[in-house]
Amino acid sequence: MPKIKSHSGAKKRFTATGRGKLTRMKAYKGHLNAHKSPRRKRSHAGKGLVARGDLRLIRKMLPHLVGK
Repeated sequence: MPKIKSHSGAKKRFTATGRGKLTRMKAYKGHLNAHKSPRRKRSHAGKGLVARGDLRLIRKMLPHLVGK
């Protein structure tokens, strides 16, 4: 029986909180920010929670993630 492996890309993108929720970095902040307002840039900064509809798929990619 082969080992269960975690998805390498998902390992780098998601972390679990103590209560088992998954966090991710928000999108739309990498480049082309000169014309965006400070408020818009702030709202896209930092971490956000993974949507409930995506949880099952991500948990499948990360079988060894703590906080199931």
